[in-house]
Parts: sequence; structure tokens; C-alpha cells
Amino acid sequence: MAKLTKEEIIASVKEMTVLELNDLVKAIEEEFGVTAAAPVAVAAAPVEEEAKGPAEVNLILKSFGTAKVAVIKAVQAITGLGLIDAKKLVDAAPSTIKEKISPAEAETHKAALVAAGAEVEIK
Repeated sequence: MAKLTKEEIIASVKEMTVLELNDLVKAIEEEFGVTAAAPVAVAAAPVEEEAKGPAEVNLILKSFGTAKVAVIKAVQAITGLGLIDAKKLVDAAPSTIKEKISPAEAETHKAALVAAGAEVEIK
């Protein structure tokens, strides 16, 4: 079996959808017995977050841009909703995707939605 280069792996990851990337992360976690979370950063964050800003925020989809299907798939992956419910949520933009989540989780979800082509706001 030929070994893949880092560049080939990165090119392959760039072509994946959000759902495929989510499945890949889960498979890697299971295969190697690791997690993608950073527990040390989370443990130290609450003290700093209280001083910097709110402990809970809302993730709001402002618009879906030109890639509506990709945004629907991203919303579906984030919320766990079915395809029809995720589409209704995207069609109703501006709409709240998730409420009362940590700022770190909101940033993670925002990155996924922006990568899919959406305009997102965290309040």
C-alpha cells in the first residue's frame, strides 16, 4: 500500500463535506482512542470567560449566501435535525441555530457554517 503524503491528505480533506469531516473525526477518535476536545483548555477557560464576556451565547444564521445546500447540511450536522427541519430553519434566516451554548462551541459551529458559505452572528 502506497503511503499518502500530507499534501494528498489535506487535498482530500478540503474536498469533504461537513458531514463527511464529522464522520472522519469520529472514526479517528474510535480507531486511536483519542478525542478531538481539548480538556485542559476547557478547564482553564471558565475563569477567563467570566472576566471577558458571557458564559452562554446564541448562534444566529443571518443568511445562507449562495451555497444553500451546503449550509443546510451544516445546520443539520450541528443541530441533529432532519433534512426538512434543517431546510426550514435555513429558509427562515435570520434564525437562531443554537441557544445558550458556550462561546467556544459557538465559534466552532460558526466556522463550519462560514466554511459552508453562510453569514453567521454570535450574540
